[in-house]
Amino acid sequence: MVITEMIFDHWQSVREIYLQGIATGQATFQTDAPLWEDWDKAHLNTGRWVVLQNGAVCGWAALSPVSSRCVYTGVAEVSIYIANDYKGQGIGKNLLRHLVAESEKDGIWTLQAGIFPENVASVTLHEQLGFRIVGVRERLAKHHGIWRDVYLLERRSPVAGMN
Repeated sequence: MVITEMIFDHWQSVREIYLQGIATGQATFQTDAPLWEDWDKAHLNTGRWVVLQNGAVCGWAALSPVSSRCVYTGVAEVSIYIANDYKGQGIGKNLLRHLVAESEKDGIWTLQAGIFPENVASVTLHEQLGFRIVGVRERLAKHHGIWRDVYLLERRSPVAGMN
């Protein structure tokens, strides 16, 4: 298993893994994966990682800004997706650990994630790596016609942004 920076050449595999997550109904409010150009604009230029196993992309993680205001430069939202065939192998934990460490090097002091409460595996993964539930956004939006709650989790860096 190798964790490397995501590049455009990974996009088709990244998109397919994203579509697998969308299909579960437990990963995102999204109903389709965007085009590369739209995805690229919505994410930070740093904090984009893929996991390769035997040359195949088996998971990805990326950071999105939470606001365009400069005071929130050190706050980012985490997205992490693992291909169905690779779940339960520790890939998500290694990838999220890597993302956290690299985000701190980039000066990110707060990582946040919005996760459906029913996505127990994702909530557990994030909690194992220092995220905590700071609230529940009740009936945040409808997903396939059903109102969904979302846990808001955050991880505060003990080192980044302390200057």
